[in-house]
Amino acid sequence: MQNHSTGSPAPAPSATRPAQLIDIGINLAHDSYDGDRDAVLARARAAGVVQMLVTGATLSGSASALALARQHPGTLFATAGVHPHHASELTPARLDELAELARAPEVAAVGECGLDYFRDFSPREAQRQAFHRQLELAALLGKPAFLHQRDAHADFVAILREHGARHAGVAHCFTGGEAELEVYLELGLSIGITGWICDERRGAHLVPLMRRIPSGKLLLETDGPYLLPRDLAPRPASRRNEPAYLPHIAAVVARARGEPLEALAHSSTAGARELFRLPRAGSAREITL
Repeated sequence: MQNHSTGSPAPAPSATRPAQLIDIGINLAHDSYDGDRDAVLARARAAGVVQMLVTGATLSGSASALALARQHPGTLFATAGVHPHHASELTPARLDELAELARAPEVAAVGECGLDYFRDFSPREAQRQAFHRQLELAALLGKPAFLHQRDAHADFVAILREHGARHAGVAHCFTGGEAELEVYLELGLSIGITGWICDERRGAHLVPLMRRIPSGKLLLETDGPYLLPRDLAPRPASRRNEPAYLPHIAAVVARARGEPLEALAHSSTAGARELFRLPRAGSAREITL
């Protein structure tokens, strides 16, 4: 595959020692990274992104995410799950396959799972059943849930409440409003913020909400190769997002919160390590089964 033009990574907070960041959602198994995946990881390290969660959205994608995590121990971790777009594939027979993947110590969360009524690529009942099964699996394994919701807030919250009053998990790529945010925080969820906040057309409503998220509950993610920050300059010719741009997102969020970038980096990194039980960068995960 042809290599993608990368442009210049966002400037680090410090020229000598970038603040440590964790990208909690990167689709690193996506084929757009096939030509330069090692270079993507090198640029991430140079920008201060010391650990990443590789998102699994299908059974095959979860297996690929796990394989990448095993190739880069201590730096990459995986999620294992079935996105609502693909909910129809999670038959009872294949649930055992997902459970086997999710048990791996390199898998830090179950998901991406949830509901998406915007596109309805899978029937809504299939989405709800797949969501139930994955929340059950997360509880069984004692791992947090990596959650997706679009245009399905009422059913999403109802299912979460059905599985318990509070949840270990993250509302991945949060783009909702104040009412949704308050419910998610009341449920105990962490909140994943992406470059959506950098888009003045769609994400301006997020800016005043940043101060409402408690320190340690606000986690940072690129969701690459998607959601390249709209205000990034220079923009890569490929228009592909990657973890090296996470410091740019962090700077926008820090300004919205009225706090130094280093303080946000510290709290978001500590929050990610606590939620996903990640070791400090460069050390091996303590394996407990």
